[in-house]
Amino acid sequence: MQSSESLTMKIPEVARALGISRGLAYELARRDALPVPVIHLGRRLVLSRKAVSTLLEGGNGQDKGSHENG
Repeated sequence: MQSSESLTMKIPEVARALGISRGLAYELARRDALPVPVIHLGRRLVLSRKAVSTLLEGGNGQDKGSHENG
C-alpha cells in the first residue's frame, strides 16, 4: 500500500471492487451484511482497505477470531 493511500474505503469504492451496485453496497452495509466489518463514523460508513483486499484475495475479510468453523 502506498503511503498516500487511505487505510479505509468508501462504500462506492467497495462496490466497484466487489462488482456490485453502489445502492446494494449501501444497503448491505446498513444491515451489516457485507462480508467485511463496516466502520460507522457518525453517519459515514467505511471499510478497512486491508479487510477488503484480504476478502478479494480469497480470505474471509473478517478478523473476528470467534467465528471458527469446526
